Amino acid sequence: MTSLAGKVAFVAGASRGIGAAVAGGLARAGAAVAVAARTEHENRLPGTIHAVAERITAAGGRALAVPCDVTDEGSVESAVAATVAEFGGIDILIANAGVLWLGPIESTPLKRWQLCLDVNLTGVFLVTKAVVPHLRSRGGGSLVAVTTTGVDMIDRGSNAYWVSKAAVERLYVGLAADLRADNIAVNCLSPARVVVTEGWQAAGGGDIPPDMVEPPETMAAAAVLLAGQDGTGITGTVQRSDNPLAQRQSR
Repeated sequence: MTSLAGKVAFVAGASRGIGAAVAGGLARAGAAVAVAARTEHENRLPGTIHAVAERITAAGGRALAVPCDVTDEGSVESAVAATVAEFGGIDILIANAGVLWLGPIESTPLKRWQLCLDVNLTGVFLVTKAVVPHLRSRGGGSLVAVTTTGVDMIDRGSNAYWVSKAAVERLYVGLAADLRADNIAVNCLSPARVVVTEGWQAAGGGDIPPDMVEPPETMAAAAVLLAGQDGTGITGTVQRSDNPLAQRQSR
C-alpha cells in the first residue's frame, strides 16, 4: 500500500460518497486529512463533514472537518487556511465536489446548467488555485480531480454534467505542463463503472445493472496511488479506477 505518512490532504466534497471514501483511504495510508464540504448538519442526504472526520479519528487517523463551499472563493480560502493552520501545509488535493444533472440540453434549466459549471468546473479551479502555492512551498505534491467516464460517451448525447467534467479534464491535463517544474503531479481520476452514491440516487440517476456498478472504495484505492505521485511520476493523465497508473509503462 502507498504510504502517505507525513502528508496532508485536502479533500473537497468529502461529506459522503466518493469523497468520504477517498478521505478515509488517504487517512488509512497515513495522511492527515481535511474533510471539506458544505454539509455540516444532516439534511435530505446522509453524511456530514463532521461524521466523516470522526470516523477517521476513531480509527486512529488525523482529520479536520472544514466547511467549504467550492463556488465561493472566500469560503475556499478560509478552508485552506484552516487546514494549513491545523496541519502545517498541504501536499495533496482531491477535487471531488460535484453536482449531477443528466437531462437533455433542450430541457435543462439555465440554473441547472450554471450550477454544474459553478460547482464542477469553477469549484475545481478555485480549490486548485488556493492550494497550489502550498504544494509549491512543500517542494511538490499531487492534484487529483474526480471526473467521469461519461466524458467519452459521446454516442449518448450531451448534458451539463458531462460537459463540465470534460472541461475539468482539459484544465488538469493542461495544468500538468504548467506545474511539472514545481514537482506537482496533476491527474484526473474517474470511476471505471458507476458509483451509486447518495447524490446519484437523489438526482434520479436510475437503476444500474450490477455488473456496471463499482463501490466507492475502488476510487479510494486509486486516489491513494495518485496522491503518492509528484512531478517526476505520473502526471497529465486521465486515469480509470480499475487500472490506476496504467500509463506508467508507456512513459
